[in-house]
Amino acid sequence: MKGQPPERYRAAIQSSGLSIYDLLPKDSPLFVPTRTLEAMLNGALRGFSTAGMPLRTRSKMVKIEICKALGYPVPQSFRKCRPLARFPSQNFDTYVQASNNLQVWNEELMARRRYVLVSVDNAGLIVKVRVINGSALAKLDRTGTLTQKYQARFTPTLQRTELITLSDTANLLPMLNAAAQLSTARPTDDPQVGQVIPIQQIYGYLTTLVGRRFTDAGHDQERNRGAGLHRLVCAALGYTSYADDGQFPDVRHQLLEVKLQTAQTIDLGLVEPTSTEEIDLDLRGGDYLRHCDVRYAIFGAKTDQVTVQITSLVLTTEEAFFTRFPRFEGRVLNKKLQIPLPRDFFTESKR
Repeated sequence: MKGQPPERYRAAIQSSGLSIYDLLPKDSPLFVPTRTLEAMLNGALRGFSTAGMPLRTRSKMVKIEICKALGYPVPQSFRKCRPLARFPSQNFDTYVQASNNLQVWNEELMARRRYVLVSVDNAGLIVKVRVINGSALAKLDRTGTLTQKYQARFTPTLQRTELITLSDTANLLPMLNAAAQLSTARPTDDPQVGQVIPIQQIYGYLTTLVGRRFTDAGHDQERNRGAGLHRLVCAALGYTSYADDGQFPDVRHQLLEVKLQTAQTIDLGLVEPTSTEEIDLDLRGGDYLRHCDVRYAIFGAKTDQVTVQITSLVLTTEEAFFTRFPRFEGRVLNKKLQIPLPRDFFTESKR
């Protein structure tokens, strides 16, 4: 059923008789892909009024509407399922946001869990729903309240450019096509068979960026700094438009994560690069890709606080990441997380 219209998922879930607490295998045709889930919830929840509701009532009513949107029966009560998600069947938690300050209490972010963030305006109307996984959500924390579990030390290359692995992982090889044209695709599209170019070809495109400069958004604007590099990367690969939906990996269509390094510590997020855990993608044909299949482009850079200059490039598969960059562990997080969401997180310009 992957790649099917949203209404097909809803009808199939409704016919199954399953509840939100019935776990689904990862290859179940009833498991709704993230982008389809986001589309279904936006279609059903936008315009729903929570005006005048106490916070707990508001949270409950939003959960009820989500059940209806997906075709699940509404349970008599919404019980806590820790360490599972609030909606175990579809592996997601829900947060109703009247502000851009996301608070996660008494648990760590889970890399593959989906987080359904529901934006409510001053009048109590739901205006937008975003669905994002834990790995992508962790990247938004700039306060230090969330400590990355996995980090590595950035050591500059003796050469200006360095390709660590000459070929992609065996699991990715069937999807590769050196003749693939990217001009008609978007960087945020899911990768598909015949649309992914080999790592050596990506390396050739990205080496042209060494020496390039772009505007420095400021030392406290790391996300916007990264966006400047991301735009250059998209153009170098041949995309005619720039898009960034905040999901992992950065250039989803080419299974490429991009890092800008002006310091020694590389923050790798909640999942170890060499992990064989499946990535949350909507692939046709029932195939799956793993974190270790992703390609990692590490750009060394320097800044004079006005412009950033790219000084080096290291490209590797995640599978071989730690053969080049030494690993060290971060601290363990046990308390409340407060993540300020970007101002444009819920706006249409992100999509």
